[in-house]
Amino acid sequence: MQLLALGLNHQTAPLALRERVAFMPQEIGAVISRLRERLAAPDRGRLSEAAIVSTCNRTELYCAVDEPRLASEALTIFLAYEKALNVEDVRRAAYVLPQGEAVRHAFRVASGLDSMVLGEPQILGQMKQAERLARAAGGMGLLLNQLFQRTFAVAKEVRSCTDIGTQSVSMAAAAVRVAERIFGQLSQCHVLFVGAGEMIELTATHFAARHPQSIAVANRTLERAETLAARLHGQAMRLAELPQQLHRFDIVVSSTASTLPIIGLGMVERAIRARRHRPMFIVDLAVPRDVEPEVARLDDVYVYTIDDLGRIVQAGTQTRQAAVAQAEAIIESRVRDFEAWLRLRAAVPVILGLRERAEALRDAELERARRLLGRGTPPQVVLEQLAHALTNKFLHAPLAAAHQAADADEAERTRVLQWLSRFYPRAERAHS
Repeated sequence: MQLLALGLNHQTAPLALRERVAFMPQEIGAVISRLRERLAAPDRGRLSEAAIVSTCNRTELYCAVDEPRLASEALTIFLAYEKALNVEDVRRAAYVLPQGEAVRHAFRVASGLDSMVLGEPQILGQMKQAERLARAAGGMGLLLNQLFQRTFAVAKEVRSCTDIGTQSVSMAAAAVRVAERIFGQLSQCHVLFVGAGEMIELTATHFAARHPQSIAVANRTLERAETLAARLHGQAMRLAELPQQLHRFDIVVSSTASTLPIIGLGMVERAIRARRHRPMFIVDLAVPRDVEPEVARLDDVYVYTIDDLGRIVQAGTQTRQAAVAQAEAIIESRVRDFEAWLRLRAAVPVILGLRERAEALRDAELERARRLLGRGTPPQVVLEQLAHALTNKFLHAPLAAAHQAADADEAERTRVLQWLSRFYPRAERAHS
């Protein structure tokens, strides 16, 4: 089995495509089951393990397969089929990473080196969630278990030994900076957060630090909205109230798990009219998007997606590049460790086969020796014959290799004889 990764991220695919290939946590288990079923056949790569990492910036499939070339094509078709996309659109935006490249990529992703925001810590938690979901779906086996556990260890090492994490600049901070460019001080602004997940909590903390005039949280589940609102000293409201209440807010930050936009063009048009065209700043952190793209065309409305904020954040990455080289060196060292483990694992069947063969030869010669003793053959003669037979049979394979090397070219002959000399020093002296 070999590792294989296929994915699309913020570097290879626009937001419009990323939001269409995103998987919600509640659907990943079923998707992994279908993936293992449809790619189980030899002509599709014979996939046996699978995990899916799906965030606002990437959708990646990590797999263990028998035939990477066949599996990569089958994975592309599977992803396009699952999301009702044109296969060519997926193929153009996707990257396929075999074995060592897949390992290196996973390490870099978890360490925050492949993120839109260099060093951001959220991706590690998202990869841990992906591992838990894959395990629950039966997608984890020996290879992926090793990959993810080593990935988590590498990410921890990178964050402990470098400044990559401490120097990160978040999307939330970027959103606050844009808001201040539009409104100046936020002390007179009314802020609404739509959703109550981790991304909203992080962003709300940044905005709350600017002491806006009021904060509100809207969510489908009122209880979760009330819990977050209480921490922010704000008010809670049901998501269903949004169309009637939207005009009250200067800043709206939305990040929900909805598969369809929840803030539509008509809703915002009515809100702007009710505000007498006072500007409104809308931050859409969701993938798929919570805000209809057409909203950005309205006058007096400033819509920023995660891609827009990402471009702002990237402008400040130069100050964090010093930590990158150190992080990359750690990752390269751990990639070599993983590849060494893979080589050792590949040798295990050969080692077991050699041991089984040797034990079979031993058992056969012991049985022959017992028969000779039973017939009255002197023990000394039996022992000598046993030793002679075992020596000949155990040496058969290395002697055959030495004879074959005699007919090979000089480089191959030297390699084989040097290898034999490690285990048979006398052979080295005779050759010299």
